[in-house]
Amino acid sequence: MFNSIHHVAIICSDYEKSKHFYTAILGFTVIAENYREARQSYKLDLKLPDGGQLELFSFPNPPKRPSSPEALGLRHLAFDVASLEETCDYLLSKGVAVEAIRIDEFTGRKFTFFKDPDGLPLELYQQVTL
Repeated sequence: MFNSIHHVAIICSDYEKSKHFYTAILGFTVIAENYREARQSYKLDLKLPDGGQLELFSFPNPPKRPSSPEALGLRHLAFDVASLEETCDYLLSKGVAVEAIRIDEFTGRKFTFFKDPDGLPLELYQQVTL
């Protein structure tokens, strides 16, 4: 019945800053960008390498996230990467703070966290230990 996740939607506080982060730093490709006058809102559709999508929205005065990452609702968004160390080094070179690499106690896989410009927790997860 269900095949995969089609997209994840993110609301940002500073559209241009978040657009830069997700395209120029994380390297996601723009599929479409639309300004919705009635909502005073941008909607940016981004393509992930596996065909999935991120939708980036801007709204005037969105409420703050209650806490990070244990607020009720979506806890974090995880990206599968080939090399955790290389990805961390790349993010650090772009000025993105990255937590120390950890090992999942149940799977034995490497993972770590970083945040988008609004503090949304993003995870890097290495499926295959190299």
